[in-house]
Amino acid sequence: MAVPSLCVFVLLAAGFIAEVNGDSGTVIPAESRPCVDCHAFEFMQRALQDLKRTANNLNTRTDDLLLRVEKRALCDCLPSNLLA
Repeated sequence: MAVPSLCVFVLLAAGFIAEVNGDSGTVIPAESRPCVDCHAFEFMQRALQDLKRTANNLNTRTDDLLLRVEKRALCDCLPSNLLA
């Protein structure tokens, strides 16, 4: 009776030690984990930077198109013999 009880005790102890060793490396203290608000802030910050880049690209493209239109209008206004 002592041998089966000892075997069960050893197996339970080995399982407990394996659980403690396996889980100890995966637990991160709450103080060192970023909160959900921090993740949301970082996401919104990246989204805002992307929007700024897109707005700058659109402004640049709009300026280029306006310059082309002004140049075309200027060329259309001048007689062709002055341009040659």
